Amino acid sequence: MSFRFEILHQSKKSRARVGRIHTPHGVIDTPNFVAVGTNGTLKALDNRMVDSIGLQLMFCNTYHLLLQPGTQVVRRAGGLHKFIHRNMPIITDSGGFQVFSLAYGSVADELKSRGAKKRDGHVLKIDEEGVVFRSYRDGTKIRLTPESSIQAQKDLGADIIIPFDELPPYHIGRDKLKKSLERTHRWEQRSLEEHLRNPQDQAIYAVIHGGVDPDFRKESCAFLSNLPFDGYSIGGSLGKTKPEMIEMLTSLLPQLPPEKPNHLLGIGDLESLHQCLPLGIDTFDSSYPTRAARHGLLLTQEGGIKVEKGENANHFGPIEPACTCWTCQHFTLAYLHHLFKARELTAYTLATVHNLHFMVELMRRNREAILNDHI
Repeated sequence: MSFRFEILHQSKKSRARVGRIHTPHGVIDTPNFVAVGTNGTLKALDNRMVDSIGLQLMFCNTYHLLLQPGTQVVRRAGGLHKFIHRNMPIITDSGGFQVFSLAYGSVADELKSRGAKKRDGHVLKIDEEGVVFRSYRDGTKIRLTPESSIQAQKDLGADIIIPFDELPPYHIGRDKLKKSLERTHRWEQRSLEEHLRNPQDQAIYAVIHGGVDPDFRKESCAFLSNLPFDGYSIGGSLGKTKPEMIEMLTSLLPQLPPEKPNHLLGIGDLESLHQCLPLGIDTFDSSYPTRAARHGLLLTQEGGIKVEKGENANHFGPIEPACTCWTCQHFTLAYLHHLFKARELTAYTLATVHNLHFMVELMRRNREAILNDHI
């Protein structure tokens, strides 16, 4: 198999480490940031441009690709890499996150302390077999199971895939959380068995669950680390506040096998990255920098710049003087200010290029800092 993980350096200051994940479509230097391309593209960018920025791992959503264009279409196109014209590694999720988010709300909602209100009409049935839900596109009933989720990800052909899991809300009672955890473990084991029937040179990461309950997280680590997964992702409810999330991760990470890579699902804002890197997280996925770009927030080492502020109308230098991204090399902040004010679509492209380049460079500097035992 082409997938393997090597640790190059373990920090003397923390649990942070520098490593390399080898995949059929190239190397992922860790720790690293993973941008989210929900429908097989990062919003406002084509994938050749994304490759040129140096984004080594891209996250695509099975749920959305299952509904449109359909994973069998992608398979007939030669797999996701060929279909979207990306040469570098791809990770896909199981589809479970989106299905259960329709029912309960998202992890991001919980971290922002929003109430999780059930959205009736989308999820029709949850049982031992899987989930029945209605397509948000045309109302078609769809059953998603551990086996069909893996089959869909086989059609897509991503380098790293995720087993089907249940995403209970933060507010769930302990007894119900226990039942959900046990079902998730059964679903993950079924997913793994389905994957092993046809590995297809793909790696599969387990999903550690248990909410913010340390005993359940310990139980999940113990159960899943005894199965032949290639790595571990951390999912489920991560808490309502960042301190609660950090407390949970601080306890959890030492319980994972250190020789395998780990991934924090759905978290990648700058504050969380700063706090999570010393804990030993290898990869993070988030739509934060691309979403910020579309809202006119440009990331810099000195903090965010709100591009539409009047003070930027006459700023005839780049967004950030030392930045080597395409946007900063060719355009001024004043021009971006104009494009956003005029609601020109080019504005989203140029801002997204800059923010992704910022994240790539930020993680490169973080790896250097870990190599020097500064983190």
